[in-house]
Amino acid sequence: MIEAIGLTKHYNGHAAVQALNMQVNAGDIFCLLGANGAGKTTTINIFLNFVQPTEGQALINNLNIASEPRKTRQLLAYIPENLMLYPNLSGMENLDYFSGLASKKYSSSQLKTFLNEAGLQEAAHRRRMSTYSKGMRQKVGIAIALAKQSRALLLDEPTSGLDPKASKEFAELLQKLSKQGVAILMATHDLFRAKETGTHIGIMKNGQLLQILTTEEINHTDLEKLYLQHMN
Repeated sequence: MIEAIGLTKHYNGHAAVQALNMQVNAGDIFCLLGANGAGKTTTINIFLNFVQPTEGQALINNLNIASEPRKTRQLLAYIPENLMLYPNLSGMENLDYFSGLASKKYSSSQLKTFLNEAGLQEAAHRRRMSTYSKGMRQKVGIAIALAKQSRALLLDEPTSGLDPKASKEFAELLQKLSKQGVAILMATHDLFRAKETGTHIGIMKNGQLLQILTTEEINHTDLEKLYLQHMN
């Protein structure tokens, strides 16, 4: 569902991403680990068509993002570290607006169902977004992905700044989407959450994907040792 083939991005002679090859299948939660500047966000931005690759291809459902931007955009949802929603609109109004941009139109009861599925308490549905915590805003982001019927979800540090309870709830939502066949690519610094939530882990450094492993084949301690070994 999400695939990079020889993906490379240069900025002024510097390789932010170097010959990246990666596949994220339906139901996978692929966690990209790496220090700041490792190339994680650039990779996400290429898949979002925010930046163009210097070489290689970024594919969503076998469609080239560069040549099929409209079709691939319809398959994608994106949740960044700080989700930009309209503060003067309610959670339900934001959901209605952003699902409308994806040519999806729902009744109030259907919008309510999406918000409930995303774990947002019903008392907050009609409150202004400006009153929401970060965890609540991220749940609206999940509701938007559900309403768009997205088949691929891209996330950039989505649990940064969340307290442990909110982070755990968000991880459970990702696993729920995974079971529905959504392919998830998440850039994160959180080794614990990557191990607990992900199906696959990729370790990046200086734009290179150094290693890919499944979360079943490594424990928390060995993952930390491996990560630190690559960072040295």
